[in-house]
Amino acid sequence: MEEKYGGDALTGPGGGGLGPVDVPSARLTKYIVLLCLTKVLKAVGLFESYDLLKAVHIVQFIFILKLGTAFFMVLFQKPFSTGKTITKHQWVKIFKHAVAGCIISLLWFFGLTLCGPLRTLLLFEHSDIVVVSLLSVLFTSSGGGPAKTRGAAFFIIAVICLLLFDNDDLMAKMAEHPEGHHDSALTHMLYTAIAFLGVADHKGGVLLLVLALCCKVGFHTASRKLAIDVGGAKRLQALSQLVSVLLLSPWVVVLSVTTESKVESWFSLIMPFTTVIFFVMILDFYMDSICSVKMDISKCARYGSFPIFISALLFGNFWTHPITEQLRAMNRAAHQESTEHVLSGGVVVSAVFFILSANILSSPSKRGQKGTLIGYSPEGTPLYHFMGDAFQHSSQSVPRFIKESLKQILEESDSRQIFYFLCLNLLFTFVELFYGVLTNSLGLISDGFHMLFDCSALVMGLFAALMSRWKATRIFNYGYGRIEILSGFINGLFLIVIAFFVFMESVARLIDPPELDTNMLTPVSVGGLLVNLIGICAFSHAHSHGHGASHGSYHSSDHGHSHHTHGHSDHGHGHSHGFTGGGMNANMRGVFLHVLADTLGSIGVIVSTVLIEQFGWFIADPLCSLFIAVLIFLSVVPLIKDACQVLLLRLPPEYEKELHIALEKIQKIEGLISYRDPHFWRHSASIVAGTVHIQVTSDVLEQRIVHQVTGILKDAGVNNLTIQVEKEAYFQHMSGLSTGFHDVLAMTKQMESMKYCKDGTYIM
Repeated sequence: MEEKYGGDALTGPGGGGLGPVDVPSARLTKYIVLLCLTKVLKAVGLFESYDLLKAVHIVQFIFILKLGTAFFMVLFQKPFSTGKTITKHQWVKIFKHAVAGCIISLLWFFGLTLCGPLRTLLLFEHSDIVVVSLLSVLFTSSGGGPAKTRGAAFFIIAVICLLLFDNDDLMAKMAEHPEGHHDSALTHMLYTAIAFLGVADHKGGVLLLVLALCCKVGFHTASRKLAIDVGGAKRLQALSQLVSVLLLSPWVVVLSVTTESKVESWFSLIMPFTTVIFFVMILDFYMDSICSVKMDISKCARYGSFPIFISALLFGNFWTHPITEQLRAMNRAAHQESTEHVLSGGVVVSAVFFILSANILSSPSKRGQKGTLIGYSPEGTPLYHFMGDAFQHSSQSVPRFIKESLKQILEESDSRQIFYFLCLNLLFTFVELFYGVLTNSLGLISDGFHMLFDCSALVMGLFAALMSRWKATRIFNYGYGRIEILSGFINGLFLIVIAFFVFMESVARLIDPPELDTNMLTPVSVGGLLVNLIGICAFSHAHSHGHGASHGSYHSSDHGHSHHTHGHSDHGHGHSHGFTGGGMNANMRGVFLHVLADTLGSIGVIVSTVLIEQFGWFIADPLCSLFIAVLIFLSVVPLIKDACQVLLLRLPPEYEKELHIALEKIQKIEGLISYRDPHFWRHSASIVAGTVHIQVTSDVLEQRIVHQVTGILKDAGVNNLTIQVEKEAYFQHMSGLSTGFHDVLAMTKQMESMKYCKDGTYIM
């Protein structure tokens, strides 16, 4: 057993390359516990580092950390007395490695001073595999599938939450660097760079830490290659830290001479610095090195990210003051009863999304693992059967997805019109918001956000128009055509809700009409009316004829399978692009009604404004609103009704008469005994689907019957048809076993006795 976990265990089964040791679960638990404990201690060290950086210059701080790390690692690793001799070319590489390490440390700890330890831990303490998976999803076509895409989306949302929704008031109030004075030229340059971005310091720190994280991943990748040349990662780390100390020494001497130190006694900082060096620099490095050998890299990332994020949240809430008496005294003067960089709603949401993204992005990709064990080869090798889509790309990079989506949007008339109007609407919205903020007009700002809400309906309609043209997949084998129906239904529900609230508010204002300030109402309403009139002209075809034009293209494929007693045929599966008759695109109708509602709203505001300004009729505003709410409701009801009928698979009303006549023609085909189970429904705006069972005589050529039935139903409007052929011999055989044959004959006679009325009903 001991030999299994010895040094030779790093070779693979064939004596090949290195790989993680297959450690039993009992021993694996020990490493997981040690890894979690190490990450918690690193969080403690980083919080202590933040306290130290208030008194120690950042360059001096980095120098002391690297000096302590170099002393420990040179003492225990003995890089000069063990291993092969370092060549001159390798020393040059180590020098570059040390320079890069100092720059990344500078970005890391300067971001710490801007954001605080909680946000630094959330942003910077991500495993390399997480960042590599994120970048591969964003910029390559082999991102790992929908799960990895979700993980990348969670990571981006977490960063956005820190940028936009992290209301940390203490960070904005501290202002530890008054204009025109900084500790050194370096800090002045860094603060100037942050100010150049036009963001607050803590938001600049977020961007700085994201940059440092990406640089760290590239640095670690280069370190792994260099470690092989110089004799191992630990030897490289010891030599690099030593070179870093030599590089920073002149800079530290100059700083000590030219700047005034805030530290009264360096001896009082020995314990805090020792804690930081051991927890942040040494223990974390060694534990990561051990776990990367004993466990899979993805497991190290998953087990390491959760404890450090949770401990960051806990320490961010309870960590109040540093350990040393000197730093306690310094902090009490500025903040006596509060913690710095406290928790906020944005940072809590960000932490949740970071935990989810780290877990998803660090998990191994499941591509190629969809195989089913089908047996073993003579040599004992397991054999798997893979589905065809296991070898296909299941996702594409974000830039390519955006490019392909824009291309598809601009290719088709409906989506192109929605896209152009959306751009116009957004432009008017941002102009309105900008002018409202500039003039401090609440009316303009409110209407701007109202327009922004309307843009969400346009985005949903645009996305539905795009998805409806996606190709069918193995899972969604009917395609995504019905997304337009669903989009129209949801847009209709939104309008119903809006009309209801406008109606209720109008009734309340009829009883007690409030006084209104109409100074900015007229120009805002006229501008909105002009924009919406453009939309009315663009989408008017959706109200008049929907998808009506027929292109006359039809395709069908017919197949038959005949046996002694049972014939089966699935065929007639044709597609007609545009043969929709009175069919209507519910998505475009929903978009049109949204634009129509906004147009009516603008007209109502203009009319009520004129009446109020000219005659002082404040009751005109609720009256116009009431009238508009009723109009919106009446115009949306048909859309909701039609969408519900399609979702409930109702027989298309415009095809009822044609289908009844078609079924009568089918009954009269020579060689066809009867039919049963006819089902017809609208699948999407351009597809009417149907299935039917036909019973034919034994001596008839079933393909001829299939072609005749297909042609008749195609003329009636069914362009996606499935027909099952059942031979007469099959029913003769089944009639001796059950009464099914007699039931079918009775049902056929019953259908022949039906009469069709003008109102679309059947009478027995």
